[in-house]
Amino acid sequence: MKARSKRLVLIGVILVAFGSAVMLVLNAFQENLVFFHTPTEVKERSVAYDRQIRIGGLVEKGTFKREEETTTVTFNVTDGESSILVSYTGILPDLFREGQGIVAEGKLLTSGLFVASHVFAKHDETYMPPEAAEALKRAEEKAVANSVEQPAVKSVEKGE
Repeated sequence: MKARSKRLVLIGVILVAFGSAVMLVLNAFQENLVFFHTPTEVKERSVAYDRQIRIGGLVEKGTFKREEETTTVTFNVTDGESSILVSYTGILPDLFREGQGIVAEGKLLTSGLFVASHVFAKHDETYMPPEAAEALKRAEEKAVANSVEQPAVKSVEKGE
């Protein structure tokens, strides 16, 4: 085999290996692209049991129960259509409460119980750090002050 043929075969093998690696990475990325599944998606898609996933939704009101003398709690997570019973052992985040949005990471058992290893409380979309709120307040005050000054200038220019 000539040197040129050997190089072409080597380049071909490298391209095939690189293409296969890219396909595997993209396939893995596509499976993990969703940050969390809603309870309805979990029930409709029949998510694989005993596989680490994230579910998200609101803590259903009236479903929070704490086992006595342990850190184990159970509650339902709902998206308004379906709900999933979640069990978690550990310390809950400060923002956790009924009616609040959460994301729980764990495994779905064949019984339908979701055993969470981590629970993350979500703040609402209106949350804003104090520094940003103060900057917006100052910008709004400047805009109001400028709008009050501008009509007076316009009326002078028109000769009124």
